[in-house]
Amino acid sequence: MHQLFRLVLGQKDLSRAGDLFSLDDSEIEDSLTEALEQIKIISSSSDYQTNNNDQAVVEICITRITTAIRETESIEKHAKALVGLWDSCLEHNLRPSGKDEDTPHAKIASDIMSCILQNYNRPPVMALAIPIAVKFLHRGNKELCRNMSNYLSLAAITKADLLADHTDVIVKSILQVW
Repeated sequence: MHQLFRLVLGQKDLSRAGDLFSLDDSEIEDSLTEALEQIKIISSSSDYQTNNNDQAVVEICITRITTAIRETESIEKHAKALVGLWDSCLEHNLRPSGKDEDTPHAKIASDIMSCILQNYNRPPVMALAIPIAVKFLHRGNKELCRNMSNYLSLAAITKADLLADHTDVIVKSILQVW
């Protein structure tokens, strides 16, 4: 892993997190999978929900990682780690609090969702993502569900057979809204 990612994630150093944006995308591209795995560990810790520093570090790192993935067009290389982090969000509360504020894991899920599912035209990525994507439809977060539905409709246009095994869940989600 790039030494700056190692420092920022290892020490959860918010003061240095912004420096990640000064690095060239190609300079950090080989570190992205390992950084995603480290983020998964941090976000799974028992105090993550209440640790504002850790949440800020994770949010900045995810933004940097997803930008680098998009700019280097390396989604296939990092899809497994992205989907793994995304899947781990399902183990946590995703329902917005009373003030309509997303939980920390809903924020991660939303950022990862857009990175992954904007690649709806890449079947290998969608083959990994769709089984996880449909699980978000029944997690009580209307905004995540709405966005997920939009992305799934794009995936259906490109590669409908990937959604075939999940039609029951998708239809139940639609009926639940109505």
